[in-house]
Amino acid sequence: MKKLKIYLDTSVISHLDQQDAPQKTEDTLKFWEILKGDKYEVFISIVDMLELERCQEEKFLLLKNKLDEVSFIFLDKNDEAEELAELYVASNILTQKNINDCRHIAYACVANCDMVVSWNFKHIVNYKTIRGVKSVNAIAGYKEMEIYTPTMLLSEEEI
Repeated sequence: MKKLKIYLDTSVISHLDQQDAPQKTEDTLKFWEILKGDKYEVFISIVDMLELERCQEEKFLLLKNKLDEVSFIFLDKNDEAEELAELYVASNILTQKNINDCRHIAYACVANCDMVVSWNFKHIVNYKTIRGVKSVNAIAGYKEMEIYTPTMLLSEEEI
């Protein structure tokens, strides 16, 4: 059976060590254990790495070590993804101020991922963004993108 291709935005990686959100951290750590297996094909991008580099050094090193536990495909800078992110902004899904959130979704779309996994309820895991991305992707010729939280991908036994 074909593995689902999942793109992790920075919020998932940073919640591996997020002291002010213990439930999200707990669910993210459970999800991370699943990612260590062979269930999904995992993708991260240059956008993730640039955002993670803004963390304090101690947290950055911890998260980088956590990333080393998971096999992933790295998506480097990509003009097609950058253009799609700008199209999301031009379509008023999000503003230029939130271009990195658009980039996460666009990199996932261009890489033909099945879903984006995120904890970002304000800009990514919300009705307006999901609906807007579906509309723009249909017009631009990209497949429909699913957007979930890590908790939504845990089985009943893991919750």
